[in-house]
Amino acid sequence: MSASRTKFYLDKQNAKWMGVCAGIADYTGIDVTWVRIGMVLVTLMGGFPWTLIAYFVAGWVADAKPSGLYTSAEDAKFWQGVRQSPARSTRDVRAKFREIDRRLADVETYYTASNSSLAKEIDSLR
Repeated sequence: MSASRTKFYLDKQNAKWMGVCAGIADYTGIDVTWVRIGMVLVTLMGGFPWTLIAYFVAGWVADAKPSGLYTSAEDAKFWQGVRQSPARSTRDVRAKFREIDRRLADVETYYTASNSSLAKEIDSLR
């Protein structure tokens, strides 16, 4: 896939206007309703011209989200986690691989301890 899953995209599928708030929600994993409420509050509480300028610049500069960027909701959650904390995501993936490796070693130990011919075959493969 040529599209980057860690890049900010406008979410035109869930857009109300230009898709900026929906894109921010997709990027961060926050519900789009809260992002829209926050945008309105920041605009009304004194950021009037700058929030609108930033909104239009983001809508003009950012690309639209490619269709089929995520294969599932679980995939979208994973990539949101990567964007929020790459180190934590890397640590989680490494932990999953360590767990798989440990379980595979347990299976190997079980079968080689009870089957000496299988143990000899496995040793010959190393």
